[in-house]
Amino acid sequence: MRGQPTAVIFGAGSVGRGFLGQLFSESGYQVVFVDIDQVLVEALNQRGCYTLRLAGVSGVEELSIGPVRAVDARHGERVAEEVANATLMATAVGARALSAIAVPIAAGLAQRWSTGTSTPQNIILAENLHDAPDVLRRYVAAGLPDALKPLLHERVGFVASVIARMSPVPTPEQRAADPTLIVAEPYKVLPVDRDAFVGPLPEVVGMYAVSPFVAYTDRKLYIHNAGHAMLGYLGYRLGYTYGYEALCHPRINALLHQALNESSRALQAEHHLDAVALAENVQYLLDRFANRALGDPISRLARDPLRKLAPDDRLVGAARLAEKHHITPIGLAWGIAAGLAYDDPDDPHAVELQSIIRDWGFDGALQKVCGIRPDEPLAGLVRERYQILRSDPEWQPKR
Repeated sequence: MRGQPTAVIFGAGSVGRGFLGQLFSESGYQVVFVDIDQVLVEALNQRGCYTLRLAGVSGVEELSIGPVRAVDARHGERVAEEVANATLMATAVGARALSAIAVPIAAGLAQRWSTGTSTPQNIILAENLHDAPDVLRRYVAAGLPDALKPLLHERVGFVASVIARMSPVPTPEQRAADPTLIVAEPYKVLPVDRDAFVGPLPEVVGMYAVSPFVAYTDRKLYIHNAGHAMLGYLGYRLGYTYGYEALCHPRINALLHQALNESSRALQAEHHLDAVALAENVQYLLDRFANRALGDPISRLARDPLRKLAPDDRLVGAARLAEKHHITPIGLAWGIAAGLAYDDPDDPHAVELQSIIRDWGFDGALQKVCGIRPDEPLAGLVRERYQILRSDPEWQPKR
């Protein structure tokens, strides 16, 4: 496919294959995945495409997405070469891996500029991290020679995005049958930060360039992500396997609505969002949460509690925004408390969280993990609900 523009995607998982790969492929790009999963890399290169199963409320559709190829992330020189020649890039690796991918990105940019190429490049960051563009920019700058650092601002856009398509991790059975298979919902909108691009906006199917962008990132984090966390932690508490099962439990459903109401009122006050439009967005999201065909597991919604309970993340961040606007975050406090009680032995971050609680005590862990001081009103709300979760028979794990 000589002359076809390429889109390099770091991360071939649920977001990379489940969302970005489809959009870039339908926009005329040859997609190049960079991933450490050797079996997947080999399968993508052998087939030149992958299977995307769109599981919607009204039915299931299978698509073949291509042309694609893949590079093992451990082959730094090959990755750098792909970066040097890329038309567009994206990351979907998780916040903890940004420092690792910055190394070949810096090497590829240096290689690109050494040939005299000055065409702008943009990197769309599909990461659940508020300041992901700034974080990656710092890591990439650290890997460049001093003489090239000024070119980073002039020629590379680090673009925040909001990823709202839900895509569970394939089961071992699905992976054994087809290692390229990824399952996702049909939702197909990619909001991005218009002001962060360098040069002309790339033409990408489903991409929606927005300015200012902070209201969209806050809405995603404090509505979508906070809602998932509520379902994950409260659903785990009662032994559910899937998010839609937890959504059907009357008490969980009521607490979810209470928390999202608190977040919505805070977002309206902070960003002057239209109340009716926001309520419609919340209801549309709840309808998507109820999608049984997607089979979104509690384990995915709840995993990595240390990140999800961080001071500026989905639950504590939403509670802080509510407090800022004189809204008492009672529902959100239930989510924070359930997150602190999350003790899945198969989640290493949950194991670490429980170790922190044992070593530091509840109040110490609340401050260390969530940034909530023991004498704050929010601490009292969370502490009371944590004690209920640990003692009330209604909330004892049913596993």
